[in-house]
Amino acid sequence: MSRYSFLDLASSASVKSAQAEMGVDHLWTPGQVDRQMEAFTENEEAFIAERDSFYMASVSETGWPYVQHRGGPPGFLKVIDETTLAFADFRGNRQYISVGNLDANDRVALILVDYPRRARLKILAHAERLAIDAEPGLLERVSDPGYRARPERIFRLKLAAFDWNCPQHIVPRFTEAEVSRAVQPLREKLEALEAENRALRERLDQARG
Repeated sequence: MSRYSFLDLASSASVKSAQAEMGVDHLWTPGQVDRQMEAFTENEEAFIAERDSFYMASVSETGWPYVQHRGGPPGFLKVIDETTLAFADFRGNRQYISVGNLDANDRVALILVDYPRRARLKILAHAERLAIDAEPGLLERVSDPGYRARPERIFRLKLAAFDWNCPQHIVPRFTEAEVSRAVQPLREKLEALEAENRALRERLDQARG
């Protein structure tokens, strides 16, 4: 696999011009950018396994970018190996804009966000569309029998590069399940206090009787 950093692929003449205009071009010159994000590590694999959604951008033949939300049970985006991702694409509004875009241009950009911990992973990849039954072994890897949604196809993504963003401007947000877990100790304490209060009232009523 060719070695690329994220900026090797994301930079262009206009990007470099903008960096120079803002006086930061020296930060992104060869030798300054030495992270070669060419393979997922255990850190990325664990982060991806916890996500229940991500955003995927594709490019249309009209030149307009298109960003689509993809969601499912936690870990529905699978790390198949250190350079490959895959996920079952569930039936949505049936516009098939991403599907059509990827038939013409297989480049995608993914953004995965952990809002509570304010972490963000950016991924550039080449996407391949597979029939749902094209590879039974792969279908088994990306399936979740407990999730009630109809998969229409499988997308397999070959990694080009990835990078981590800084946490600036990510506002912490929490899912219903995360809030429920966080307040569970308070619920248990409240239930214990209520039980204690009932017991005290019963003893007081018995003393009065």
